[in-house]
Amino acid sequence: MQQVACPGCGAPVQFRSHASVLAVCEFCKTTILKDADSVKNLGKMSDVLEDYSPVQIGTAGVFGGVAFGVIGRIQLRYSGGMWNEWYVLFDDGNPAWLGDASGQYTLTKEIPARGQLPAFETLAPARHVMLDGVDYLAADVRTAECIGGQGELPFRVGKGWQARVADLRSGSRFLTLDYSDSNTPLVYTGSAVTLESLQCQLLRDDDQVRTSAGKFKGKVEPLACPSCGSSIPYLPGVTTTVLCPSCHARLDAAGPVAQVLDAATRMEQVSTTLRLGDEGTIDTKKYQIIGLMKLIDDENVPWTEYLLHNPGSGFLWLIETSEGWARASVLDDWPEWRQEDVATLGPVSYRKFSRYPARVMFAAGAFNWRVSVGDRTENIEFESGPNKLAAEITPQEITWSRSTPVSADQVLAWFGKGVAPAKAVPGDALASLVRKFILIILVLNAIPLLATFGRTWFPVALGIAAVYFPARYLKSLGQDGK
Repeated sequence: MQQVACPGCGAPVQFRSHASVLAVCEFCKTTILKDADSVKNLGKMSDVLEDYSPVQIGTAGVFGGVAFGVIGRIQLRYSGGMWNEWYVLFDDGNPAWLGDASGQYTLTKEIPARGQLPAFETLAPARHVMLDGVDYLAADVRTAECIGGQGELPFRVGKGWQARVADLRSGSRFLTLDYSDSNTPLVYTGSAVTLESLQCQLLRDDDQVRTSAGKFKGKVEPLACPSCGSSIPYLPGVTTTVLCPSCHARLDAAGPVAQVLDAATRMEQVSTTLRLGDEGTIDTKKYQIIGLMKLIDDENVPWTEYLLHNPGSGFLWLIETSEGWARASVLDDWPEWRQEDVATLGPVSYRKFSRYPARVMFAAGAFNWRVSVGDRTENIEFESGPNKLAAEITPQEITWSRSTPVSADQVLAWFGKGVAPAKAVPGDALASLVRKFILIILVLNAIPLLATFGRTWFPVALGIAAVYFPARYLKSLGQDGK
């Protein structure tokens, strides 16, 4: 460990890793470049936005039986959102990167490049790339800008520094090609992880996260829509984009003051079953609806998607369609998708049943990527029994999610209000239809019988009883089934 004096304020700054060449002073944010035995002042580094990540400088964990600690961070922003890259140092002296994007984590280490590597311009989401005998699927390809940093870093970086990166996936295996400094990329490989599997300690707790989310350190400011002045009752920093529910302006919340990026198209108020801010208890954890979207496909069929958040467990989705409800989560481990019509996740094969474009008609609240009315994705859905896999593809990235159906009664139990009771089951509808049919037949046949009632009163009474009591029995069946 090496300790130097900050050339900006004189405070002690430690370099824990010999591989670190840059550090950001905790006190004055001066960026310090370590050059042989001297240090240079590279100016001020922008503060990082304190977001909903529980990770912080000093977080410790274990991977592969070796302990590590988090010693630095850069925060990167691209056209659709932002993410953190945490620089970690293992006890054996080896460094690694912990990628942190909307509650999903990857741990990667640099490895020597082997064989022919693709040019950055040739990569695109959902394209297969064969590297070192492994068939990868390009997950995202983007150019991002550094908007802030903390602690120690292994290379020179500052505000405005750009990263050209492509992430590739094969099951839980993760590979990054970093073209930031050269057309010949650095190669990082690793896997999707969770904070639980890393046995992480010294994480920020829920109260710390809620208090600081969306704020620069020491600068707590309320968020008001600068377009219409309405208060937005959701902490900025959960995501990079907030959509004002009053005027539908799209706000950039990745700063101390929200800025209007564009005025969204004025539209009629949209009615939804659940509303922004509603809270529900799912799997004993309290989730809040922080964003909702209405989408439409190429046949003008609409549906609603609700984004839920829990500080400790991250994000999940509820999807409401004309056919019912489903619960969906973004996948860490990706399915194998070598054939167009089949995707395999673990031992289960899912067969493609639908491919369609989707367009955002309405959005309000906060999201973990930039959302605008008119945004389009290409959706491919696969099914195995009642469960579904879905791939959503844009020009920048592909994401996979898995969904399972839930009943309206279950949604009602989670949220306690606002959900329509479950629709009648098919048996109820059939019983109702049969009852109506029997009564119609009764009326039609009773008319001629009544014309000669004196001679036929007994057959009429017998016919009424034969029809009435079965109809009543069917009605009781329908009531019992509700």
